[in-house]
Amino acid sequence: MNTQSNGGSGTLEEGAPAEQPLGSRAPHFIKRSRPLHLSWQVGVFVVGLAVVVAGVIMLPLPGPGWLVIFGGMAIWATEFVWAQLVLRWTKRKVTEAAQKALDPKVRRRNITLTTVGLVIIAALLAVYVWKFGLALPWNVSE
Repeated sequence: MNTQSNGGSGTLEEGAPAEQPLGSRAPHFIKRSRPLHLSWQVGVFVVGLAVVVAGVIMLPLPGPGWLVIFGGMAIWATEFVWAQLVLRWTKRKVTEAAQKALDPKVRRRNITLTTVGLVIIAALLAVYVWKFGLALPWNVSE
């Protein structure tokens, strides 16, 4: 296995990105003062919470709800280890899903299922138009 040194802290597989260490990314002068650091953490939590709540509100409404929720998680991840772990897990799962979706067998299956679904929808639409014409369903009287 090809490995390269990681500054004396172990080895990494070649091409694998180094993960950032867990913990607060607050500026050093904030970390030095306990009350200031606690205030910083509260501020980060409140801002992240506002963004996550906005994302949850966007889920049933038009808007990028999940994207905003992950943005709020990224804000929390600048300060909280639990959010960093959740984001690492999410990134790993998204990467696995993307790699799986690029598998030729999976792509062929997805294209086949999509084509069959579209043919069924087109057939149902054709039967509807043949039977009722171009009238909207709530205007059809029979």
